[in-house]
Amino acid sequence: MGHKVHPNAFRLGVFRPWEANWFASPKDYTNMLHEDLEMRRIILARLRNAGIAKIETERSSNAQLTVTIHTAKPGIVIGKGGSSVDQLREDLEKRFGNRVRISIQEIKQPELDAQLVAENIASQIERRISYKRAMKQAILRTMRSGAKGVRIYCGGRLRGAEMARREQDREGRVPLHTLRADIDFGRATAKTTFGAIGCKVWIYKQEISPAQRRLTPIPEEPTPVAEPVTPQAEIIEATPEPAAAQVEVPTPEAAASVAPRRTRTATAKVEEKVAAPARPKAAPKPKAEAKTEVKKTAVRTKSTPAAVRKTGTTRNTKKADS
Repeated sequence: MGHKVHPNAFRLGVFRPWEANWFASPKDYTNMLHEDLEMRRIILARLRNAGIAKIETERSSNAQLTVTIHTAKPGIVIGKGGSSVDQLREDLEKRFGNRVRISIQEIKQPELDAQLVAENIASQIERRISYKRAMKQAILRTMRSGAKGVRIYCGGRLRGAEMARREQDREGRVPLHTLRADIDFGRATAKTTFGAIGCKVWIYKQEISPAQRRLTPIPEEPTPVAEPVTPQAEIIEATPEPAAAQVEVPTPEAAASVAPRRTRTATAKVEEKVAAPARPKAAPKPKAEAKTEVKKTAVRTKSTPAAVRKTGTTRNTKKADS
């Protein structure tokens, strides 16, 4: 408990990039690091009233230094005809001996930038405005701009009290332990006649999804597999249409020439099949006719009087013998 972690440093590499983008050997790392720190001090001291929220540095292989200044008042940084920017670039080149390129980016919503909100509260406290009023107004403007949560902390000799104390105010929710939560953090110092008063601001903007972090989520992996399948089915279904059109397109002469050939072969096969079984069936017909004729003859012979006489004589002879 009580181990505080910087919210911006806690989320480095998750979805927030580093402010210094360069690579150096172990021998040159210390010198380049102190150059960056001193450069930031010079820029912030010269452009204190320009509303600078962040300064990014990038070094290329050809010994060129690119400085990106994020400010809410680009007009003050640029100056008339870019005079202040040119003067700043010349001073940095003389101081560090490298080519310096300065680019300026405007912050469209300064109410959602924690560093600018903290500096605004500190400047109001320096002008002897009540810290409670400054905190409440800052929270109200930030929530109206679309933030999901705000937390402001002020500590020191508030209102010139002899004993320092801490005061804080918050609205909404600020999940500091959630890595995917986009929380911006800023701090500033108000230098008053009765001492220094520190201001800290946390602003919870939104929750970063895996797609926004440029990560491949697990549940969305099967979706790209189904996408190429659908066009293939459409292509397969579309293929028979031109084939059918090609069959119908030919002239009637070709269609007529093709049709009789198929019918002739089919009829010839049918005639052969019918003729083959007809030969064995024709043979048994005389046998059946012969059987019927034999039966008829037998019936005729039995019905004759000569047969009756023979039967009668045999019976009479048997009786006589007995």
